[in-house]
Amino acid sequence: MSPKDLLLALVVVIAWGVNFVVIKIGLHGVPPMLLGALRFTLAAFPAVFFIKRPQLSLRWLLTYGLTISFGQFAFLFSAMYVGMPAGLASLVLQAQAFFTLGLASVFLHERFRAQNIVGLVVAAAGLALIGMQGGHTMTVAGFLLTLCAAVSWALGNIVTKRVGKVDLVGLVVWASLIPPLPFFALSYVFEGPRQIAAALSGISASSMFAVVYLAFVATLLGYGLWSRLLSLYPASQVAPFSLLVPIIGLASASLLLGEQLSAAQIAGAAFVIMGLVINVSGGRMVQRLRVALLSSWDEGT
Repeated sequence: MSPKDLLLALVVVIAWGVNFVVIKIGLHGVPPMLLGALRFTLAAFPAVFFIKRPQLSLRWLLTYGLTISFGQFAFLFSAMYVGMPAGLASLVLQAQAFFTLGLASVFLHERFRAQNIVGLVVAAAGLALIGMQGGHTMTVAGFLLTLCAAVSWALGNIVTKRVGKVDLVGLVVWASLIPPLPFFALSYVFEGPRQIAAALSGISASSMFAVVYLAFVATLLGYGLWSRLLSLYPASQVAPFSLLVPIIGLASASLLLGEQLSAAQIAGAAFVIMGLVINVSGGRMVQRLRVALLSSWDEGT
């Protein structure tokens, strides 16, 4: 990967990692369903007038928009609203990698590999450690809702695998047309006209910044650069950068929000990251170890 593209990959990682702190800031002044509606309205308009619609049926576009866009962020914003810390949210959400494996085996008949199973077991142990710490800087409801967000993300990944190669930027922009309506509907039902009016009339500069960041930086810029990297390099070379997102998320939450983790949560975070590394790179690590051992054996003989 060229130095320029390496820098772009790090820009995406930082943008997505800090994203969780920005969500927390936005939720201080705007309730979760309204925040989701504003985010995707701004992500869709005016970009939809300049970005070509991806070549896939309306059914798959709707399914993608309702899972990875609406479902994921409805659960995630609600989780953080009811007490899920930003740093832990960035970490627990990565469980989507393992939910994707399970759903792919069911719907796409893909097989688990040895490193997938080992990574899943290690990460599951970490999530169990984190989940048992409900009430220690984290609510159980927030933890469970974040896992639901991870499942929604995984379902969206299955849709992406099912439709095959498609312009990712176009998919994100056009799929952003779908979430605003259900988000506004849920906001009206659960948050109410009075809270909506109060949030919009008294919206603070920090909340406005959060909406703009979520729409343009986390959504359009992030996915735009990510799709560029995927078009230039093999997925195996690009995907490992996503492992840095929860590290940036945890670090930025600690630095900017003063979030502190218990010893058990730190241990759980280490297990989750270790499981993700094994899942993404385990096969290559085993292959390199095998080559090194064979090389040593040949030299010895």
